[in-house]
Amino acid sequence: MKISARLAIAGALVASAVVSGCASTSSGSVYSDGQTRQEQTVRMGVVESVRQVNIEGSRSGAGAVAGGVVGGVAGSNIGGGKGSTIGSILGAVAGGVAGNAIEQGVTKKQGLEITVKLDNGELRAITQEADETFRPGERVRLLSGSGATRVTH
Repeated sequence: MKISARLAIAGALVASAVVSGCASTSSGSVYSDGQTRQEQTVRMGVVESVRQVNIEGSRSGAGAVAGGVVGGVAGSNIGGGKGSTIGSILGAVAGGVAGNAIEQGVTKKQGLEITVKLDNGELRAITQEADETFRPGERVRLLSGSGATRVTH
């Protein structure tokens, strides 16, 4: 196996690790380290409606960078001399575009927009990952703190 082919395979593995490592969560059940040991405000209410939504994938740039590296290495195998240089550039651009699209697709999630009527009569809508089931008429808690609000049972 040629060295450039080995580099392309290694680059693809690194790209995969980088893109999957960028995935974050907006689950109602997951807390970041900074959100732990913090007091939260608890409000009670009843679910008014639930709507399925898509939570857009991340655009950190890691996918584009990793894809660009893999594409550049793969493109360098085309031709020799100036052809190799042009192949590297075109491969890097195409790889960057593809890597960005892959990152967005891998990190895209299904979500819920949950509208809750609080006990004080106010309406609140919270969007979070669809990792828990909510139904209209259910009694729920809204937990707010550290800039985030989540709906829980």
